[in-house]
Amino acid sequence: MTTAVHGASVDIPTRDGIADAYLSHPDTRAPHPAVLLYMDAFGLRPHLKAMADRLAAAGYVVLVPNVFYRHGRAPVVELPEFINPAERPEIIGSLQPAARTLTPEGAMRDATAYLDWLVASPLTTGGPAGVTGYCMGAGLALRTAGTHPDRVAAAAGFHGAYLASDAPDSPHLLADRITAELYFGHADQDATNPAEQIDRLDTALTAAGVRHRGEVYAGARHGFTQADTAMYSAEATERHWTALLDLFGRRL
Repeated sequence: MTTAVHGASVDIPTRDGIADAYLSHPDTRAPHPAVLLYMDAFGLRPHLKAMADRLAAAGYVVLVPNVFYRHGRAPVVELPEFINPAERPEIIGSLQPAARTLTPEGAMRDATAYLDWLVASPLTTGGPAGVTGYCMGAGLALRTAGTHPDRVAAAAGFHGAYLASDAPDSPHLLADRITAELYFGHADQDATNPAEQIDRLDTALTAAGVRHRGEVYAGARHGFTQADTAMYSAEATERHWTALLDLFGRRL
């Protein structure tokens, strides 16, 4: 039987302002484990809210912040109901001003605020949280696990971008601080996460003794979980749900 959920818009105070967010939780009186869900670049929109609802129905309190809140409340740009960057390349360009407002340092100040808010909520059990992220959000999930090792029990990333780049602040460089168990579902058709970066991430996590698993989803494109985009794969998305719920079920 599917658990009924309740979803609502909430505002999260941060050191840099007010982050608008979506909160979904089981419609029961009992507290549940907290999950922080990081958006892709297209941002907080109906599809991500539906993903949060599905995760909440599995027994979690799910917070989806608009990480571009410094630029404006969601939606930060006008989006079509179906997103196809090949036909509408200007959409990617229109997101760049918003993306530039989010630095790694700012993102981790925000992560502190999001985790504080979840712990303080009577809806949650108050224990360590789970984190999952999509596209750019996968990097935020990895960075959050490394920045808050005592507050994140499990973290996952799907079709992540630039997880183990040559940049001096690449998120994989935090591997030696991570205590959470990690899972990554990589797209094999993804210019933002080529095979050498997948290998570099695995090597860093293995060397640091981090319990983790990374899988390459054959035939999947960058963005494969996003049903309102041309990159969507129903098969890969269901595989993602199986892996994510297994991770959270064991660790949360």
